[in-house]
Amino acid sequence: MSRLGTAALALALVLLSVTLAGVGAQGTALEDPDYYGQEIWSREPYYTRQEPEPESFSPLLPAGPGEKWEPRPQEPRPPKKATNPKKVPKRDKSAPEPHLPGKNSNKKGMKTRSSEKAASDDHHVRAAHEDVRESCPPLGLETLKITDFQLHASTAKRYGLGAHRGRLNIQAGINENDFYDGAWCAGRNDLHQWIEVDARRLTRFTGVITQGRNSLWLSDWVTSYKVMVSNDSHTWVTVKNGSGDMIFQGNSEKEIPILNELPVPMVARYIRVNPQSWFDNGSICMRMEILGCPLPDPNNYYHRRNEMTTTDDLDFKHHNYKEMRQLMKVVNEMCPNITRIYNIGKSHQGLKLYAVEISDHPGEHEVGEPEFHYIAGAHGNEVLGRELLLLLVQFLCQEYLARNARIVRLVEETRIHILPSLNPDGYEKAYEGGSELGGWSLGRWTHDGIDINNNFPDLNTLLWEAEDRQNVPRKVPNHYIAIPEWFLSENATVAAETRAVIAWMEKIPFVLGGNLQGGELVVAYPYDLVRSPWKTQEHTPTPDDHVFRWLAYSYASTHRLMTDARRRVCHTEDFQKEEGTVNGASWHTVAGSLNDFSYLHTNCFELSIYVGCDKYPHESQLPEEWENNRESLIVFMEQVHRGIKGLVRDSHGKGIPNAVISVEGVNHDIRTANDGDYWRLLNPGEYVVTAKAEGFTASTKNCMVGYDMGATRCDFTLSKTNMARIREIMEKFGKQPVSLPARRLKLRGRKRRQRG
Repeated sequence: MSRLGTAALALALVLLSVTLAGVGAQGTALEDPDYYGQEIWSREPYYTRQEPEPESFSPLLPAGPGEKWEPRPQEPRPPKKATNPKKVPKRDKSAPEPHLPGKNSNKKGMKTRSSEKAASDDHHVRAAHEDVRESCPPLGLETLKITDFQLHASTAKRYGLGAHRGRLNIQAGINENDFYDGAWCAGRNDLHQWIEVDARRLTRFTGVITQGRNSLWLSDWVTSYKVMVSNDSHTWVTVKNGSGDMIFQGNSEKEIPILNELPVPMVARYIRVNPQSWFDNGSICMRMEILGCPLPDPNNYYHRRNEMTTTDDLDFKHHNYKEMRQLMKVVNEMCPNITRIYNIGKSHQGLKLYAVEISDHPGEHEVGEPEFHYIAGAHGNEVLGRELLLLLVQFLCQEYLARNARIVRLVEETRIHILPSLNPDGYEKAYEGGSELGGWSLGRWTHDGIDINNNFPDLNTLLWEAEDRQNVPRKVPNHYIAIPEWFLSENATVAAETRAVIAWMEKIPFVLGGNLQGGELVVAYPYDLVRSPWKTQEHTPTPDDHVFRWLAYSYASTHRLMTDARRRVCHTEDFQKEEGTVNGASWHTVAGSLNDFSYLHTNCFELSIYVGCDKYPHESQLPEEWENNRESLIVFMEQVHRGIKGLVRDSHGKGIPNAVISVEGVNHDIRTANDGDYWRLLNPGEYVVTAKAEGFTASTKNCMVGYDMGATRCDFTLSKTNMARIREIMEKFGKQPVSLPARRLKLRGRKRRQRG
């Protein structure tokens, strides 16, 4: 027995030596295995609740031809947000199935390149295999979820072209070659350059998206590259294509994003892109996004503490036109007593511009109740605002049914209108491209190529020219400025969507409104057009500048990120000096903006709310973006009840429409609605207010605005002038009132004839 034991021991030693020799030939150091490789292997039984089978520490390889591949227990997947299927409309069968990025990565028009077969010989990095291939969302270079400290590069031309600028869709400043340029650019053009992302935790990487440099003058992009992964940032493994390094095809121009999916998902902490070729007349410059699923780590408190969750049971997904309409229908069926769906017109392609009204008496204007609106999607590719408004509609309905006192009060005291998609034609183009591959401009304009955001009549110039000629207020008033006749003609370059919005705003007496846009994180208030025609940036305040500043701050200050001084700027502008707000003209001048038109042609105070750096975030980001904006969306609506309100009536108690309400010291008037009711947004203070109407004697009062929420009631009763009474009497008896100046001229003519 002892000899048998000795022989067995000798045989075991021989096998062990052979095994070690084989491993050594492959370059694996078993004496010092990678920490992250140990971590995930040791946790696998914890997640799967299965006993691991004894096996050597080596990567999984794809099954070869004719071989039967026995899959190991699947990697743990990140938990998905649960939604209530009863409240989620069914996806239209003709709509694309969800796939990366976000929903439709293999659609027509998507730039996707991948390899069918590949293998890795790495012994530190696992290849993640699954029975069904499932892609991952972006890590967050574009959304800034990945910080500057997680981006590194071999070299950089200068700081403004460092690794922190290598983010998908990042935009360069007006003055290029400054601190805010449009890509990462290597300091040298050779094959040893790289840009790297530290995911800070084990991640299943599935793909890379690249762009060239954002520049008006230069043409720089990478045409091919390799991808490498690592667990310690020292030992790197190149993604293979069979036995050789895989070369991924890059960009053929600088703006259209190109997706390359890894042939085999790789589990690691670091990922590196190594350019192999670039545009002949350019340099190594690129912007990118990494697709990856962070692996769950319940033992890491830092990760759990920084993961955003929401308790709201809403439909967190991107909705195409049919799905948006179906969602509105579902909400209307849930809350039929407070909602109404209507359309304000049609797009160039004939899609109806649907709006949702939320009020305790939908379909009618209640005397004394202010009207508010949200608009989104003027730029079809700025999708976050559209989805936030659809989430807001669901939230208001649910909270009203749950008898949330704050929401009940808001719904019962305000008539709310929500128009989630002003440019549905453009959105459908952006939706076809997808959340990551649409680029910065696909779907921005209407189908006939018009930018709705600056397609309104320029009333600023009419007002300012009249002021310079001292024709105000006799020829040109300071409010309700008429639209020029050329703009109303059929041949004018005006989008059908623009005409629909103008008619909508002329019909409904809106008091306050916000149009949601994307690509930045700031609230912009009017004026949007500079007064000095030779300047591109100039602070140009309205007479109600203090009110607009407060309205902008009410949104920005309650947003989770806008006023955070530690947050990174989205692209080139730092708006922290004004607490996340900016005067539109001091940012960049725009003629014919919705904000300026609304202020000068109607009673409505309109602001532009830029809700996120990423115009079209992946739908996995929607819960976090909802949490960022939910409180702000509600607080901003509540501001419609700030200032004064009241009725302007005649001596018989009948409301006087179109009566002018003037505030002493503020060179901007408003007018009463058809029932004689009005609302004037003002900050706290004491104001001298005058109401006047044609044929009536003006009336002036002192009106106090307090700090508590709720507009101060300030009513006026106007009596008719003597001339108005005389005209009434004469008309009653079928006669025309005598014109005294004309009678004097007639008498003078008689005297001249008598003298002659």
